[in-house]
Amino acid sequence: MIVIKLGGGKGIESETLLEELKVMKDWVLVHGASNEMNELSEKLGHPARFVESVSGYTSRVTDRKTIEMIAMTAAGKINVGLVEKLQALGVNAVGLCGVDGRLLEGKRKDAIKIVEDGKKKVLRDDYTGTVEKVNTHLLNLLLTNGYSPVITIPIISTEGEALNTDGDRIAAAVAGALKADALVILSNVDGLLEDPDKPSTRIKSIPRAELDKFTRFAKDRMKKKMLGANEALESGVGKVAFGNANNPMPVTAALSGSGTVIS
Repeated sequence: MIVIKLGGGKGIESETLLEELKVMKDWVLVHGASNEMNELSEKLGHPARFVESVSGYTSRVTDRKTIEMIAMTAAGKINVGLVEKLQALGVNAVGLCGVDGRLLEGKRKDAIKIVEDGKKKVLRDDYTGTVEKVNTHLLNLLLTNGYSPVITIPIISTEGEALNTDGDRIAAAVAGALKADALVILSNVDGLLEDPDKPSTRIKSIPRAELDKFTRFAKDRMKKKMLGANEALESGVGKVAFGNANNPMPVTAALSGSGTVIS
């Protein structure tokens, strides 16, 4: 079993991945929608706002209107589009968001401690959370009957509210719950780079025991990917690979050395 996370950043294409998934077995796809979200936010006059937590992670401020935009983009346009393309390729894909059947459940955060303008602040009334429970019964029901799950945000809170959360950490939670052999995180870069501006500085492999030592190279979005990788490995996933979604056969390429492999 392989869990694949397809990023939602600018410049990430899905075609080569979907062609590869057509010939693969035993997989679950998780996808993001960040670029579509940013564009829709601008069009609707509700620009995206990002904040940095006290621990150094960047996240989207999510009010109720942003949850509605997640439903329009991630759970709507992108999820339906990916499922449509997979169906055209002969893959019996099923689109799901974390709300469906309480697939992905977590507690809504009471408050988020952030750093803004050099000052520590507390952000309240944010619709975010972290996946604490995966409905593996539902996933296994689909997988054992020949369906291929395509999963995205929002997740569901314990109180029944739709919540935003990080896609890389969703993928890690799903991979851990399914005891996956590997988690492959695909974005628009080849892997973890020592210098984000120099593709030639790609780190090819990281021993699991030395993962913490390499987190200093992670910048911006890569920080969350490293966090997700660590969570996946701690939950029993065999290996994690970062790779470029636009490469031919991106999953195979990432696992075989074109990206960064942690094992």
